[in-house]
Amino acid sequence: MAAAGEVSQGRCRGLVIGCGYLGHRVARSWQGCGWDVAALTRSVERAADLERSGLAVCVGDVTDLDSLATLPSADVVLFAVGRDRERTSQTVREVSLDGLQNVIDVLEDRVDRFVFVSSTGVYGQADGQWVDEDSATEPSRENGRVLVESESVVRSRFGDRARVMRLAGLYGPGRLISRRETLLAGAVLGGRPDAWLNLTHVDDAARAVVAASSADQEGTWLICDDNPVRRGEYFGRLAELFGAPPPTFDAQRGGSRIDGLGKRCRNLKMKEQLGVSLRYPSFEDGLPSAVGEGSGS
Repeated sequence: MAAAGEVSQGRCRGLVIGCGYLGHRVARSWQGCGWDVAALTRSVERAADLERSGLAVCVGDVTDLDSLATLPSADVVLFAVGRDRERTSQTVREVSLDGLQNVIDVLEDRVDRFVFVSSTGVYGQADGQWVDEDSATEPSRENGRVLVESESVVRSRFGDRARVMRLAGLYGPGRLISRRETLLAGAVLGGRPDAWLNLTHVDDAARAVVAASSADQEGTWLICDDNPVRRGEYFGRLAELFGAPPPTFDAQRGGSRIDGLGKRCRNLKMKEQLGVSLRYPSFEDGLPSAVGEGSGS
C-alpha cells in the first residue's frame, strides 16, 4: 500500500461501487489510463455486460455486508451508489449511509483514496444565493440530510484519503427521455419557472471524478457547469429541441425538488484545484448533443 492519500506508483487499481450512469464512464476513463478496474453490481446480467467491457466484477449489494466480502483492495475507490427507484423498499438512508458504512467497514484499511459522490442537495439555500464549498450545509430535505451525514462519515473514516464530490443535476444521453414524453404531451410542470437549476453534463462530471482520484490533496469539490439556469429557460430550450410546445408551469403543484428559488452553484474550486476544463460549460452547449444521442448510455 502507498502512504495515506497517495496513489501507488505501479499499475493503479480502481474499484467502482455503483457502476451506473456516472460510474461506468469513470471506469472506462480509468481503463484508458491503463488502470486495472473492478466494479460492484447487484445484477448478474449487469455483471456479464461489465465483464465484456474488460472490468473485473463482484456481485453484491452495499446493503448486505456479507455480500461484500470479496471486494478487492484498490488504490482508488469510487462510491457512486444511488437508490434504485425500482426497489422502493430501500430508503436513501439505507443505501447512501448504511450501505456506505458497510463498504467502508470492508475496505477502510485496503484503499489509498476514497472518492464519494454526494450532491448539491446538501445545500438548503432557497433564495437564489450563490453557494460554494464553504457555504452552510443545512438542507431541509431528508435526502440532503443523509448526504451531509455520509460526507461526515467519509471524512472521519478516511481523513486525508477522502475526496468528496458534490454533483449538480446530471444530464446527458439517455437522461432526457422521460422529459421528452412529458413535454410532447404538453403536461403542466410543477414548481416555479424562475427557480434556479444547477447542472453538469455526465461526461464533465466523470472527468472531474477522474481528476479528483489523482489529486494530491483531500478535499470537497462542487461539480457543476458555469451557468445556473432558470427552470423556465431550461425547459423552454428542451421543448424546442424536442419539437414540443412551450412548457407551462404551476408553482402550486409538486414535481420539483427545488425549494423556493433554489441556489446557484460556483465551480471555481473545481477548476483551480482539479484543473477541470469543461467540455459543456452551459446547458446550451450540452443539451443538443444529449438530445441527439437519444437513449444510449
